[in-house]
Amino acid sequence: MNYGILSLLPPIVAVVMAIKSKNVILSLFCGGFVGTLIFCTGNPFLAVKSMIGDYFFVQLTDSYNAGVIVLVIFIGGFIKLMEKSGGAEAFSQSVYRFVNTKFKAQLCAWAGGIIIFFSDLGTPLLVGPVFRPLFDKLKISREKLAWILDSTSSPIAIMIPFIGWGVYIMGLIQAEFDNLHVAESDYTTFVQAIPFQIYAILAVIMIPLVAATKKDFSQMKKAEKEAAFREYSFEEDLSDARESGEYSKSNAKPLMVILPIIVVFATLFLTLAPLGFPFKKVDGNEFRIALTMGYFFGAVVLMSLIKLYKVKTFNDTFKIYVNGMKGMTDVAITLILAWSLGSMISALGTAEFIVAAMKSVQFSAALVPAAIFLFGAFVSFSTGSSWGTFAIMMPLAIPMAHAFSMPYAIAVGAVLSGGLFGDHCSPISDTTILSSTGAGCDLVDHVKTQLPYACVNGIIAFFAFILAGVTKSPFVSVLAVFVLFVVIMTWGRMEKKTSS
Repeated sequence: MNYGILSLLPPIVAVVMAIKSKNVILSLFCGGFVGTLIFCTGNPFLAVKSMIGDYFFVQLTDSYNAGVIVLVIFIGGFIKLMEKSGGAEAFSQSVYRFVNTKFKAQLCAWAGGIIIFFSDLGTPLLVGPVFRPLFDKLKISREKLAWILDSTSSPIAIMIPFIGWGVYIMGLIQAEFDNLHVAESDYTTFVQAIPFQIYAILAVIMIPLVAATKKDFSQMKKAEKEAAFREYSFEEDLSDARESGEYSKSNAKPLMVILPIIVVFATLFLTLAPLGFPFKKVDGNEFRIALTMGYFFGAVVLMSLIKLYKVKTFNDTFKIYVNGMKGMTDVAITLILAWSLGSMISALGTAEFIVAAMKSVQFSAALVPAAIFLFGAFVSFSTGSSWGTFAIMMPLAIPMAHAFSMPYAIAVGAVLSGGLFGDHCSPISDTTILSSTGAGCDLVDHVKTQLPYACVNGIIAFFAFILAGVTKSPFVSVLAVFVLFVVIMTWGRMEKKTSS
């Protein structure tokens, strides 16, 4: 049955509700409910019954989806242990004596954000408070620190296939492949999409580029000048360090970060190497089992180190681990709702309707990636949620790529880049808020100073996706980085001439 323009209602309701409520779970639920209302000819009772029986139960009992949810839960426990162990702070403290210039401080904060790749939300709260005193001492603005934290949290996490971000995204990708009945691998597509995550690449590269060339511009340049004369007086949050008795967070060691991560990687490779990984395609279920084992063994090692170094008691440590698992409930619910909405959109023929409309006006296939990028950026900026944007956009982008014979990797890269771009510009984004909190600067100041940098990257990414649509080549990201370098050098010279 052809539902025509009615097929647009579920994603439109999801987007509008996300903009109005800033609640991704509520928005996805409402979009799904509208979809089942269409199927049930407007009967709300049958619509609720259909949502639960035909979608929620079906998605939750699917073996692939169940495996993803289990993996996400184990990842949550591991991340929470890392955040509360004090190991990350101890690791950063150990490099202090080598950091004595502004360039080194910015580079170390950048490297710290990359090292804590396993937690986009943990990066600002782990790296920020550790480097804040150093930035103050060297007269580097806290706005600069907030920008570094924001640009090494989500942009790094989104390119790693074996953490929560990658697992979530691959789950969305696989759901669309199943709906389209195509024999593609979610893991392979995700890896192939990494060169097309143009905005994330630009955001990460821009930090050492600006630090090395000293070409700050716009509001950030003003903040850096003010930092030279600013004096900070603040009380560090030592609540975790002021623990009574022999157990204290001050006992934490850098090994508590290094060893568990090594264990995760070692378990992954030792389990999958006999199957040909990473040179051969590995069954997705085997990959998720290996990852889950890795995070479990990593958590066991970390809990042992926490006990060995007398950071926390075993009971407190285990409670943190369980609470971390509980904290992934929202992610699990979001996944189930996203999978359900994607299935509904597929059944309604939403993507086919959009493609037919685009073909009727002779919309160029080369412009599809750029259009996906722009719409994703709008949704993400409005909602403050890149994860919610991925859930809304992936069921539209992948079928569009299929219809226009566009490589799936380009469409996925456009969705992820658009989601990140809007997220970086949005003052209601969780990573934006946490980055300003971790750096100890005002939220509005962080948004004002980061926005020009994000817009430069976003504009370059937009034109790069037009070029990607024409050439279908992953080397557009290399060209984009080169253009970024030229822009920064040119802008720096222009501002220097203006100021003189």
